[in-house]
Amino acid sequence: MQGSRSWDVFCRVIDNFGDAAVCWRLAQRLVAGNHAATRLWIDNLTALYALRPEIAIDQSKQSLAGVEICHWTADADFGTPADIVVDAFGCDLPDEYAQAMAARSPKSLWVVLEYLSAEPWVASHHGLPSPHPCLAVDRYFFFPGFGPATGGLPREPDLARRREEYLRHPAMREALWREAGFSLPDREAMQITLFGYENPAVAELLDAWAAGAAPVVVAVPRSRVSRHVATFFGAADPANGKALRRGGLEARFLPFLSQDRYDELLWGADWNFVRGEDSFVRAQWAERPFVWHVYPQAQGAHFAKLDAFLDLYCTGLPDTLTGPLRRLWRGWNDPARVGSGDLAGAWAELSGHGPDLCEHAHHWALKTAAAGDLAANLVKFCESRLK
Repeated sequence: MQGSRSWDVFCRVIDNFGDAAVCWRLAQRLVAGNHAATRLWIDNLTALYALRPEIAIDQSKQSLAGVEICHWTADADFGTPADIVVDAFGCDLPDEYAQAMAARSPKSLWVVLEYLSAEPWVASHHGLPSPHPCLAVDRYFFFPGFGPATGGLPREPDLARRREEYLRHPAMREALWREAGFSLPDREAMQITLFGYENPAVAELLDAWAAGAAPVVVAVPRSRVSRHVATFFGAADPANGKALRRGGLEARFLPFLSQDRYDELLWGADWNFVRGEDSFVRAQWAERPFVWHVYPQAQGAHFAKLDAFLDLYCTGLPDTLTGPLRRLWRGWNDPARVGSGDLAGAWAELSGHGPDLCEHAHHWALKTAAAGDLAANLVKFCESRLK
């Protein structure tokens, strides 16, 4: 990924950490590709601090890993617009900045980075122009995705190497657990990570794990589902480093993890329950069986995204695994199915097929990675329109 263009990435954090996570990864990769300058304009430094504890939340401008991090406030001094401006998730660029983009010579290129979806229409909309209603500036849609006709997914070039190194060295896994206040789980225990939104299906799933023949250690990094897990054990929201037990289940409550530490947690698990967009992508690169808690939308619109992804992901899986995997995902996401037994039944059918599901996850990651890294694809796309 080569070039000398300057970049501004604008990020407005709505109500979770995924927006900040995706934008930070993009900005960092743009710098790593030897670009002249990359600024990340973000309106919530606290959200970024949770992911990258190295930053200071009281500084309006600072640098980390070559990225200039700028606090996006109403009175921010944006200076001269960059050559290429990324409007992440349609966050609405400041009017004065957009006008300066159009007045600049040459004009800035405006790219609207859209949310990730596996829906079939994405490929036909990726890269299309999006004319501004008032300003004479080139603007385009850029869609992440899972195939060569999309923008691909964020992926660092050394990610597979780092994952393999972590899995080869038990001391690295032990250090992760020790920092969280725990010893390394027993080898006999199935290790599961649980990160999600509020979910009424939690009790049914935890019941299945507690009653199972094999011991289960579930790692619960701080998220909106943590309180539901604590309620299952009849406890108040526990402090970090606390463990609660019932039957063969041990729940370990962890702090909100930095991006690097969360990757390691995913790599070392047997199953991963993830949410939103960023952790959804990282679970795929972890090459482990996983379940996605898609961000709920009005009138069940999110189910189309869930089903569209499963249509792609389950390709090549035998029917004996595809059926229960779909029921497991749907049961985890659909409040109307709570209490039906579908979730526990699907888990019972799948839990003994870890090796088969891991092999499938490995092949899926290889296939998806072939679409290229999101940042590298974005650079090529922009360069082709700036010549």
